Amino acid sequence: MSTRAEPKETVLRSATKQIVLGQNHRFCLIGERINPTGRKIFQEQLRNGDLSAIERDVKAQVEGGADVLDVNMGLPLVDEADLLQKAVRMVQGFTDLPLCIDSSVVEALEAGLSAYEGRALVNSVTAEDARMEQVLPLVKKYGAAVIALPNDDEEIPMNAQRRLELTAKIVKVATEEYGLDASDIVMDPLAMPIGADTTMVLTALETMTRIRDEFGLNMTCGASNVSFGMPARQALGAAFLPIAMHAGLTSAIMDARSPQIVDGVKAADLLLNHDEWGTAWIAAHRARKAAETA
Repeated sequence: MSTRAEPKETVLRSATKQIVLGQNHRFCLIGERINPTGRKIFQEQLRNGDLSAIERDVKAQVEGGADVLDVNMGLPLVDEADLLQKAVRMVQGFTDLPLCIDSSVVEALEAGLSAYEGRALVNSVTAEDARMEQVLPLVKKYGAAVIALPNDDEEIPMNAQRRLELTAKIVKVATEEYGLDASDIVMDPLAMPIGADTTMVLTALETMTRIRDEFGLNMTCGASNVSFGMPARQALGAAFLPIAMHAGLTSAIMDARSPQIVDGVKAADLLLNHDEWGTAWIAAHRARKAAETA
């Protein structure tokens, strides 16, 4: 009879606050809003050096229940390294939540990490040899954790088995060649849009369960990817995440401003016994009632 791998705990910190990702902890909501993708007005503001919208984005996500904030300044025709460094410093002035430093540009990742006070989550690395050579030394240098995607320069695997093989490759290289601990690695099981293929979520769920059972790693995904191109996206998100939590997902990059999705996650935490005595659920209910009364 096979045994399940010991579950890992991934610790993220700001200067004053700590969040732990793990199978026995409440689900970690990573707010996705500080990102110019698909936001034309925000893009124009950033090109003009105007970062004022960030304060509103931070406030809305914190009020929505985010545990960690993803900070991405990926935008053509800007100095992304400089912009990301400024954004990281600014966000730290507005909240004590830990941050996820998000960029495909290695120089920008280092700029953001150098400005961060705490233990960040880096987004992201893949199983491509060149990408691991660029990103993993930074993760080690700054004592961070990293999101890893099980795809390489040949493919985005459409089956769980290949995703597990690439997960094994990433873990081996990260731990044996770069001295990271397995708990530093947060896998992305690749949740793909169901609008393109309705079997994609089933593949992601199989991948999650096997990563949990075989490696014990924490996992995250871009939750909004699943509903892309479909109507009633919040309803789909509110259904997907509790199912994924049962399969082993321990965090998600998501819209923390959506009460329907956040409530679904919090309810699943209670039902999966990750919210002892329902204290967080009851506290959130009381806070909501008090706000309605006020």
